[in-house]
Amino acid sequence: MNNELIHKFYSAFAQLDSEGMLACYHNDVTFSDPAFGTLHGTRAKAMWQMLCQNAIDLRIEFSNIISNETTGTASWQAWYVFRTSGRKVHNKIQAGFEFKEGKIVRHTDHFNLHAWAGQAMGVKGWLLGGTSFFKRQLQSQTNRMLDKFIESKK
Repeated sequence: MNNELIHKFYSAFAQLDSEGMLACYHNDVTFSDPAFGTLHGTRAKAMWQMLCQNAIDLRIEFSNIISNETTGTASWQAWYVFRTSGRKVHNKIQAGFEFKEGKIVRHTDHFNLHAWAGQAMGVKGWLLGGTSFFKRQLQSQTNRMLDKFIESKK
């Protein structure tokens, strides 16, 4: 059953269907990744809405879905154009999940931030992408973008 939930989540993402994705999330969901840090509830959901709405040439593939009653994992890849630089990105992500009441209550994505930064930002990203300073700056920037997106929906 949880394999199907993960499959539904990524299938919706591949179609830029944020509402389909959010239907898989528990209201008390916690999401975390290197780019956004940790987001809770409506902020986590709004992040997916923002990413779907702003996607350029996005292609999603997912595989290796494994789950039981309480936890799960999946591998997924995203190909897209990074809006700020116009550069093409191919990100390889490992996802971990926890489930509650038939929904995803915790979603954690792991990827190589240094490799991502080099693709998304070129030389600057390659030089700084492996530093904690870069990670803090990126999370600050992505969360400001998310704040603006949420505010625009009011």
